[in-house]
Amino acid sequence: MVMNGENPANGDRAASASASASGDGAGPVGLRERKKRLTYQAVSDAAITMFLERGFDKVSVAEVAAAADISKPTLFRYFPAKEDLVLHRFADHEDEAARVVTGRAPDETPLDVLRRHFLDGLDRRDPVTGLCDAPQVLAFLRLLYGTPALVARLHAYQGRSEAALARALGGGVPDRLAAGQIIAVLRILALENWRRIDAGESADRVYAGAVQEAEEAFVQLRTGLEPHA
Repeated sequence: MVMNGENPANGDRAASASASASGDGAGPVGLRERKKRLTYQAVSDAAITMFLERGFDKVSVAEVAAAADISKPTLFRYFPAKEDLVLHRFADHEDEAARVVTGRAPDETPLDVLRRHFLDGLDRRDPVTGLCDAPQVLAFLRLLYGTPALVARLHAYQGRSEAALARALGGGVPDRLAAGQIIAVLRILALENWRRIDAGESADRVYAGAVQEAEEAFVQLRTGLEPHA
């Protein structure tokens, strides 16, 4: 998990659109998009630094705007809610499961490719899997999970992930049911990994158990709840 709020896929699409409109890859739309992304990052970084130092509820939006040298109305044009200053770092993962499914090989099932993607993430110690003990990641996740307003806002992001995955699967009721179960499994696996690390275990120590739990979770997704009920 990059946790920087940038979406490489979106950036590529924006750059392509600029090239089409201007005849080259350095058009004005592409430049504006890059500046916008840099502003997003700078404002989010300033906000998270203040939140980590003083607590989310102790820092006002006006203080964040002042630290980022922008006006409060300008800040709200970038971030509709205070919580988005933190959760902006999840933006590049909002449609990650959908992108993985859409980009799979013809002979792969959605569960095959999602399972492999999650296991690869564990191996890389990707923060989105919860299996990362880097101090800055732990501080960020403690801020996130320790702030009720942020946890509530995170559910909205996960809801959009579920909707994007459902569309990638086909968009019907069975696809929406499957997407809901898959996103829930990924969330629970990541949360369990983070809880163990937050309790003092290292990522290397948790790794083997995390792999086993992921494998069992994907077996349960394939077989359904009946054998476990």
